[in-house]
Parts: sequence; structure tokens; C-alpha cells
Amino acid sequence: MKSLPVGLQVYSVRDMLEKTPGDFPAVMRQVRWYGYDGVELAGLYGLEPAFIRDTLGEIGLTPISAHVPLSEMMADAEKVARDYKTIGCEYVVVPYLPPEYRHLTDGYGKVLDELRRIGPVMNAHGLRLLYHNHDFEFVKLPDGTYGLDDIYSRVPADALAAEPDVCWIKVAGVDPVGYIGKYAGRCPIVHLKDFIKEGNPKNLYKLIGMDTEEAPDDTGVFEFRSVGFGQQVWEPILEASVRAGAAWVVVEQDESYGLASLECARRSREYLRILGW
Repeated sequence: MKSLPVGLQVYSVRDMLEKTPGDFPAVMRQVRWYGYDGVELAGLYGLEPAFIRDTLGEIGLTPISAHVPLSEMMADAEKVARDYKTIGCEYVVVPYLPPEYRHLTDGYGKVLDELRRIGPVMNAHGLRLLYHNHDFEFVKLPDGTYGLDDIYSRVPADALAAEPDVCWIKVAGVDPVGYIGKYAGRCPIVHLKDFIKEGNPKNLYKLIGMDTEEAPDDTGVFEFRSVGFGQQVWEPILEASVRAGAAWVVVEQDESYGLASLECARRSREYLRILGW
């Protein structure tokens, strides 16, 4: 099976950087040592774009892309584009859609307008805007289509491409393989994320700090896992990524349990290596 270069979403090891951003070079060296080819950023931890560029270049990691809050891009898309172009990224990604901008709200039309506006700004700087999904975009709209499909139908492909997250697609009850194939040619990055889900867990976003409310009727378990250590079947997903014309696959583990985050990243990379990646 043909393989693609493998990146790591730096959010996976954010605990190593949030309080000690000066450790960025050491953490990135470890990521490279594990065999990752590149990284997808999720914040700069107060570091200058040129420093990140130079550090990654010295270590030999490609700055693939960056997750940037939608609010930052709405406020100053030009600055976002300049910063991440300086770093050397090829893609800038909308990582999360706040509730007030989701489907079936008054703000949904505004966010579509913003995506249509921001995409060309990124293009003008040699970048490409992507959208990273969770499971809530798979809400069924009145016409029977999924919300995520509605976004991609209403924002032109030259302004917005896809970054399918296979964990959240699966959690939504949709086949990741089929969904990646549906956007062949429009998903340059595929997010590889494993998980376990048992029973009827509620408030999954509490795990990633997006919602802290308790759910009294929570009767299940949901936890993120290193790639190969959860419930996903990976060979078909990887093959679908190649067929769809993806340029990269990026490992992400939002939380680790009982293991250091870097060890989880190592395990994901080792498992992919076993599969020939």
C-alpha cells in the first residue's frame, strides 16, 4: 500500500508547552525522533513565527498547517496569513465552530460569509483554508443533508477545503472511509484519531475543554486513544486517504490517560510504521 507523510497535531502534546514554551525545540526534536515528518500547529505559545520556522527547519519537521480559532481569522485574516506564511505552513485550518455559528442558528449565515471572505485572503498569501469537523456538523438539516455537506456546498472549493477528522465522523455514526472518498480532491489532510466509546456517553466535548457541564444521565465511556489502540479499523482509512489524493495524514490525540502525551504520540507513530507508514 502506498503511504503518505505523517504529521503530528501539536495540540496532542500541548501539556509539554503551555507552561514552558521554551521547551518547544526539545519537544519537536522528540517528535522528529519518533519518525514524524511534520507538525500541525495549534497556537504559538507566545513564540515568534520566525523562531518556529527556524526551529522546525533545523530539526527537519515540515510546518504543514495550523489550527487557528475562527475568531482570530475573522478579526484579522491578513495577520493570520502573514504569520503562518512566515512559518512556512501550506494550510490554515478552522478547528472548531462555536455554538453561536453552527447550523440552525442565526449565526450560521454569517460564518458562511466569513469563510467565503477568509478563504481568498489565505489564497492570496499562498495558503489554503481548511475546515476541521467534529460530530455536531453531522446534524441533519431540513432538506435531509448533513450540516458539514452544506458548508462545503455553500463555500466554493477554491475558498475552503476539508480536513476530515475520522474519530468525529465515526462518533457521528458515519463511515469515515466513505466520507473521505466523498471529498476526494478536496481533503489535502486527513486527521487520524482513535477512540473507545461504550454505552451512551454524554458531553464528549468536556474532554477537550470545550464544555465543562456535567451530564447527569451519562451512562457510558468515551476516551481518546493512540492510533491503533482504539476501535478504528485503520487500513481502509489509510487507503481511502491515498485514493482521495491527500498530501498528509496527521495524528491527533486530544487527551491521554495514564500515559505521557509524548508516549501516546510515539505509540501512534509505531503503529502506523507497523502498517508500512
